[in-house]
Amino acid sequence: MPTIVVLFNLKEGTSVADYENWARAKDLPVVNSLPSVEKFRILKMGNLLGSDAKGPYQFCELIEVPNLNTFFSDLSRDDVQAGAKQFNEFANEPLFIIADDL
Repeated sequence: MPTIVVLFNLKEGTSVADYENWARAKDLPVVNSLPSVEKFRILKMGNLLGSDAKGPYQFCELIEVPNLNTFFSDLSRDDVQAGAKQFNEFANEPLFIIADDL
């Protein structure tokens, strides 16, 4: 099953609390309600393993989608477009990567 991995940092001056509140209240419920999504999670990234150094990204989204074409079709929904607009106000140059299980 394809998984869309989204790696990102928040834009400078963006409140982590504001982003996390929005993600819990809006992003997670909307994306998880899409018929094309098996599971959607947002991970808050921590330090590099065995180090006090911070990792290169603050957040990681994992979107499991059985069919990418169906998912891309769902992206045209008004609630998804509104959420994408809000996400882009928080996220600084997010990377969207399609990954597959071995």
